[in-house]
Amino acid sequence: MTSSHIARCAQLAMVLEVSATPKPGNIDRDHNYMDTRFEHFLASAVGVFPILEKAARSGSGVGSLIREAVLESSKWQKGGNTHFGAFILLIPLVMAAGRCDDIACLKVQVQKIVRGTTVDDAVEFYRAFSEAGVKVKPVKDLDLTDAASTDNIRAQGLTLFNMMEISSGYDMIAEEWTNGFQKTFDYATSIRSKLEKHGINDAVVLTFMELLSKNKDTFIQTKFDDVKAEDVSIRAENILKKGGMDDKIDDIRSFDDELIKEGVNPGSTADLIISGLFVSLYGGMRF
Repeated sequence: MTSSHIARCAQLAMVLEVSATPKPGNIDRDHNYMDTRFEHFLASAVGVFPILEKAARSGSGVGSLIREAVLESSKWQKGGNTHFGAFILLIPLVMAAGRCDDIACLKVQVQKIVRGTTVDDAVEFYRAFSEAGVKVKPVKDLDLTDAASTDNIRAQGLTLFNMMEISSGYDMIAEEWTNGFQKTFDYATSIRSKLEKHGINDAVVLTFMELLSKNKDTFIQTKFDDVKAEDVSIRAENILKKGGMDDKIDDIRSFDDELIKEGVNPGSTADLIISGLFVSLYGGMRF
């Protein structure tokens, strides 16, 4: 596959995720936040194309590519952090895709890429926080607001994979890196399995609900606490226990309205849906 094709799979994954509705608590084509809108996500997905294409041709430089993607995204919109978590997942996947022709190969190569990251990757990744004003759960013992942290990274010889290992116990995105992108590939399968019966929008919504029901969202844990994240997962699980989509849809809409009003945004869940969509599209999914 060409680097252009791979980059467009990643772009389309971002567009399909933000367009799907109702996706409880998240911005979509029917819901905006005060400072961040649906259009900001579209601008980010379109604007970052050159970095994604570059990543598909690159054999190394994960940290700098994530940083470039974050900075390029911010040039095209003023809505703040739209896709930081998604870039952490997409960049190594896109790089791996550039080496492969099928999903089996992708699984192997993405693990090689993340495990082969360097101290320079860690430093470049860390710089993205302050330069782009990204707010995420911090890595233990490393202060995101302290420029000296990059010196600490070098002194400790921490690679980007090492940093993800430190965070993997409490961060869904970091866990993907250390666990072979298992949820990404699992939920790619889930999306594809629902597509024929439900269409792409509802396949994404149902998979989002499934993922949310089984995992405490890191973004919710960071903004609120573990109790709130657990409560959201339980509520999603209870809705899924109902019958078909027609039986669930009103409850999903009500759940969406409630989370929007509470400012509860399952952002990490959305990031994993994006990576799952990318794998599906790379594997040939069409709708």
